[in-house]
Amino acid sequence: MKIYTKSGDKGETSLVAGVRVPKFADRVEAYGTCDEANSQIGLALALLPATEEWKELQDVFHVIQTKLFHVGAELATPVGKKVGWPIAEEDVTFLEEQIDMLDAKLPPLTNFILPGGHPAAAAFHVSRTVVRRAERKAVHVAQQEQVNPSVVKYLNRLSDYLFVVARHINKETSAVEKTLHE
Repeated sequence: MKIYTKSGDKGETSLVAGVRVPKFADRVEAYGTCDEANSQIGLALALLPATEEWKELQDVFHVIQTKLFHVGAELATPVGKKVGWPIAEEDVTFLEEQIDMLDAKLPPLTNFILPGGHPAAAAFHVSRTVVRRAERKAVHVAQQEQVNPSVVKYLNRLSDYLFVVARHINKETSAVEKTLHE
């Protein structure tokens, strides 16, 4: 299988099931932003120290990155076509459980957090903002045509989780977490 197909040389691409659309189509923007978020998460993970203490978090992110790929696949699937691995409410619940588990170990928020701290935490903050953009694009698609509601919920919870992960990394690495009025 070749990496290049030349089928997109005229500014079109294929959705799942072969439907051709312009590369700037809303669905393409939405799933492309999910791909960007997934890549950014990969970069953030690569910035974590390669120690056993981060293995559990990395395992959770293996699940999340796989699910984020599935989110992109759903957004790349036109209405009326079957999705292989649809995002479900259980996937949203999984993220909520992960958020609650990490958040319970963090000091309470008393002010807005400025992105930064440990390089991995800063990269997770960037990941969070890319996921928020993916969510906005998915909502835009959902206003035009049918989208699995769990997709939008998943993106919303994922951005929350990435925020908590960034705070967790800063706490565990003793990196300074600056707030808005410091």
